[in-house]
Amino acid sequence: MTLEIITSDSLSPFRHGFFTRRGGASSGVFAGLNCGTGSSDQSEIVAINRARVADAMDVPVEHLITVHQTHSADVQIVDGPVSDPRPKADAMVSNTPGVALAILTADCQPVLLADAEAGVVGAAHAGWRGTLDGVLEATVEAMEALGSNRERIAAVIGPSISQRSYEVGPEFLDEFLADDPQNARFFANGSEDRFHFDLPAFGLHKLRATGVTAEWTRHCTYEDADRFFSYRRSTHAKEADYGRLISVIRL
Repeated sequence: MTLEIITSDSLSPFRHGFFTRRGGASSGVFAGLNCGTGSSDQSEIVAINRARVADAMDVPVEHLITVHQTHSADVQIVDGPVSDPRPKADAMVSNTPGVALAILTADCQPVLLADAEAGVVGAAHAGWRGTLDGVLEATVEAMEALGSNRERIAAVIGPSISQRSYEVGPEFLDEFLADDPQNARFFANGSEDRFHFDLPAFGLHKLRATGVTAEWTRHCTYEDADRFFSYRRSTHAKEADYGRLISVIRL
């Protein structure tokens, strides 16, 4: 099976893609294109999958850059290959040709950003914690530090868990209301004391508030098991582990 890559005209002319799970070498619960080195999948199989992604991005595999994601608001400026241990961060920016910035997700938002005029790109891992703590704003600021202008930046949120599938408890809602009472608009009532959180809408709000143009591809990771890995779906199914999707942008 060939790779399936979701793209957006908004990020043109940069080579980029939100890769689905199709076209990979992994099997079992990881079946497909699992690119998570932190998963319990066979490391040599994950390496094959990442090599396929690098080939699709037309870069050497060592130029497919990932970081140690920790749900933070930390941003790494990348100007070439990084060595192990990988830096802890949840976003990267670069103005170096031939460098491919790659984010791993399995329900969280993968966000790719680009300023074509300045020749600056960014990639962010934006789960609820990182988005609430400002990872998207920090990514835009880091792109500006490399010469970008936020009014020219286009941002695209890739496949993420949708509101219908993202049930949370009252303590989750309370944390968002403590940050800003207006955040109530991103929650819908569920059964009993539960709520449904709209992570992509929250991400779009945060991005647009910085002054960038933003959109969501409108793919739900939870609902489409054939195309996407999902941490929450795997948890509900009581599976031992889950695969990680990869999203990439390069100059």
